[in-house]
Amino acid sequence: MFTKLCAACAVLFLFATGAYAQKDTTEVPVPKKAYLKLGLNFLSNNVYLGRTDTVNTPTLSPTIKYSFKSGIYLSGAMDIITNKNKNKLDGGNFEFGYDHIGDGDVDWGASFTKLFFNATSTQVDATVSSELNAYIDYDIADVVTASMGVNYEVAKSGFTGDVLLSPSLSHDFLVDGVFGDDDELLISPSATLNAGSQNFYAGYLVRKNKILAKRVNAAYDAYNTALGNFTLLDYELSAPISYIAGKFTFSFTPTLAFAQNSLPNSTAGEKVITATIEKSQPVRTSEFYVETGISFKF
Repeated sequence: MFTKLCAACAVLFLFATGAYAQKDTTEVPVPKKAYLKLGLNFLSNNVYLGRTDTVNTPTLSPTIKYSFKSGIYLSGAMDIITNKNKNKLDGGNFEFGYDHIGDGDVDWGASFTKLFFNATSTQVDATVSSELNAYIDYDIADVVTASMGVNYEVAKSGFTGDVLLSPSLSHDFLVDGVFGDDDELLISPSATLNAGSQNFYAGYLVRKNKILAKRVNAAYDAYNTALGNFTLLDYELSAPISYIAGKFTFSFTPTLAFAQNSLPNSTAGEKVITATIEKSQPVRTSEFYVETGISFKF
């Protein structure tokens, strides 16, 4: 597996020079003035790096974003789990960032995101407190866009953070004047590889009581250490589709994620613990989910 990981990373690194959270591909063409954008998104299931809770969590998210002419922006969102009988407000986020999107071949940006989760949240990343993110995109001869992102997750007290790398390749298909002179259709198929540690998943298992928070068995300590190793987390194939009509943007993004190395399984002790966890939570090797949305820009 390590050989496969190195080979996959090498291929992508040769082309890549954004991140887990890349630039907003619906901003075409990039506005040259400040704007306010209000939106509403629906996610069929909350999937994080190929991993998800045992129960599907369809999520409705009202969003707001204000972008300055300089590229600095502020944004926020709330996450509402639609199939919960109570505690529907599962969390949200506040983000401060900068996007440098110009007329050249290279775009880049950085951001800080503060995450909020309900105390009863069962999301896989619910032990993450905040994220630091940076990305760079390079347009190769108008044929393919190679991207590289680096993401550091700051964990809540009592848990450990993670470092993630996300190289990807994509291509934009832009069609102007689909139904009129003032609209356009953008399709951006992409392939992404996510690699890093998964202390966030160890935190998830603690919250789900699969591994006790107060560990008395050295085997569990070693198991959590294994989850902290840098490894391939998932492959993702997606095809974001955006229809832009004046100040309205309608989006639809289908994604297929193939989880890798979800649970340690190399030593005899790890195999025993993994088998115990999988009795109550079988690991799904692939997840298909979609996100749809509508936004209005002032």
